[in-house]
Amino acid sequence: MNRSLAIAAGAALIAVLGSIYLITVGRSSGDNEFAQCRSTVIADGGSSIGGDFTLVDETGQTVTSAEVLDQPSLIYFGYTFCPDVCPLDVARNAEATEILEARGEIVKPVFISIDPQRDTPEVVADFTNAMHPRMLGLTGSPEQVKAASQAYRTFYKSHEPEEGEEEYYLVDHSTFTYLTMPGRGFVEFFRRDLTGEQMADKVSCFLQAS
Repeated sequence: MNRSLAIAAGAALIAVLGSIYLITVGRSSGDNEFAQCRSTVIADGGSSIGGDFTLVDETGQTVTSAEVLDQPSLIYFGYTFCPDVCPLDVARNAEATEILEARGEIVKPVFISIDPQRDTPEVVADFTNAMHPRMLGLTGSPEQVKAASQAYRTFYKSHEPEEGEEEYYLVDHSTFTYLTMPGRGFVEFFRRDLTGEQMADKVSCFLQAS
């Protein structure tokens, strides 16, 4: 399979995985403080999504979720070598962050790499700095990344690289963005079909309700 076909196949798989996950998600009738803001509901109310993690930031320092998720945060799991989906999604998250900031509402955009083999702290820093000046990039050991991914119920799987192209493998992964709030943890997720303005509007509802 050549690289362009692999990219197309990977994108199709991501879409299928997202659709499968969304089968378990419907419109919320909600009965909590964010009921008016929710457009999704999960069987257990989202209590199984999120949790503590330990990763490595762009400076090479080991950090915990308690240390870095100290503001309302938009979290995305992806990888810097992603040829199409990740740059678009992360740029959309950066756009939403800027729209909210213009309204006087602050969120922290967070990018967590699911490709620790290639995504060193320096590589992640270059990526996040290009996307947004306040975007926090995190990577870590394979074990640390796996634990963080499992906490947020995300999916990722690396393709076997073709001979002679060991550095150019692709990684299938889920594409949701997660909103977390200090003291509350995970409160909502957003699909990739939202625009930056739509995401900003939805996030704003949660910020104003908190």
